[in-house]
Amino acid sequence: MAGIAEYDRLDALALAALIRRGELTATEVLEEAISRAEQFNPTINAITARLYEQGRAMAKAPLPAGPLSGVPFLLKDIGALMTGTVSTGSTKLLADIVWDHDSTIVARYRAAGLTIFGRTAAPELGLATSTEPAMFGPCRNPWNLARSAGGSSGGAAAAVAARILPMAHATDGGGSIRIPASACGLFGLKPTRARNPSGPDVGEGWGGQAVGHCVSISVRDSAALLDATSGEDVGDPYCAPAHAGTFLDEVGRAPKPLRIALCTSPWNGQPVDPECRQAAEDAAHVCESLGHHVTQARPEFDFEPFREAQRIIIMANIRALLTSCTDRVGRALRQDDVEPMTWEAAELALQYSAADYADAITRIHRVGRVVARFFASGHDLILTPTMCTTPLPLGVVSPANPDRASYLTGINRSIGFTSLFNSAGNPAMSVPLHWTETGLPVGVQFAAPFGGEATLFRLAAQLEAAKPWKDRRPF
Repeated sequence: MAGIAEYDRLDALALAALIRRGELTATEVLEEAISRAEQFNPTINAITARLYEQGRAMAKAPLPAGPLSGVPFLLKDIGALMTGTVSTGSTKLLADIVWDHDSTIVARYRAAGLTIFGRTAAPELGLATSTEPAMFGPCRNPWNLARSAGGSSGGAAAAVAARILPMAHATDGGGSIRIPASACGLFGLKPTRARNPSGPDVGEGWGGQAVGHCVSISVRDSAALLDATSGEDVGDPYCAPAHAGTFLDEVGRAPKPLRIALCTSPWNGQPVDPECRQAAEDAAHVCESLGHHVTQARPEFDFEPFREAQRIIIMANIRALLTSCTDRVGRALRQDDVEPMTWEAAELALQYSAADYADAITRIHRVGRVVARFFASGHDLILTPTMCTTPLPLGVVSPANPDRASYLTGINRSIGFTSLFNSAGNPAMSVPLHWTETGLPVGVQFAAPFGGEATLFRLAAQLEAAKPWKDRRPF
């Protein structure tokens, strides 16, 4: 297409460097992103809100100094409030609320000089692992339009995979950065609990299980963005361990020989597709070729009480959010306000007591200590497939699917390896190292000790050099 030469091969840092040197303007780069959005979004349905004029105003304003200044950016359509705009959460209860302030992380995006020009699709309230909300319709995977782009940050991943832009905001409460990164062939890092701020409206998401960051085409973009956004905000209930130096400096810095635990059986007992198992085993061989030591091991704990604790915490948070929404309009929650699975979660929340919630938090923390002791006992990283399955067909994890068992199986096959590290708070990344014979991407996950993003960035850069993925594009 006409426009900026090699745009779809340039990561965010490369685009920012061209702007900084005066070879391009932020406006020219933004218009390229908008042009590509208009070209590809009718096919993939990744962008739910066009904020083009807001983006143009940002691009024309004086740019702050910084390595990402002038880069186009999209916000996920859940949370991430921006003054004068709507953040729908893909639910009609939020569809008409125009926010009068920025979320802390959005304020940090502005301070970094990012030009925000839209919002990306997500399932209703982020509850599903595929992005097929009734409100907006299915988001399609650019690698195969009949497949899911994953969720809940599916719109972000689809937009980046289509090279509308090189990175986009994403959030992760059970795998929602890593799952779509795997499905769309991208790099996706979930940071340590509270590495990025959640304020000012909430202190934590889903009892500390949720955190925001991005999906990206390169490792270094993810590191640079984390430098721009991480760190405690005034009033935060807690924060991640401080990192000396910058995360960007960790990219390209060789890690020590790492002791990596390979695990190819998920904690929830779901079957694993051979392609996903092969992806993890092949990644283990690559790690060994880089001088790391791989053995088979994993943290062990009683899974069913852990799963129930996760459900109680998530359902309680969903009920509380929906109640706050209906309080705004002065009426009680109605079944037709939300999708069937969201209503079911909200109703199930009423079956549990405050004591049940407190006990669920305790159980989650107990498992977090199991994971921490596992790392302390001689393992630097855990390597798994990101998902138990290759990208699922559209319609499986959809509010329109009448088969509830199929819907829940699809979710469980998506989160079998990922959700543990949300509950434990550990950083974890999905790295795009494998493609199937039919051209579908399959990610592999690495998890690190609490606060261990530096190790992940160092290894990710090694893997990116050993098995480059940035120039693999769906079209």
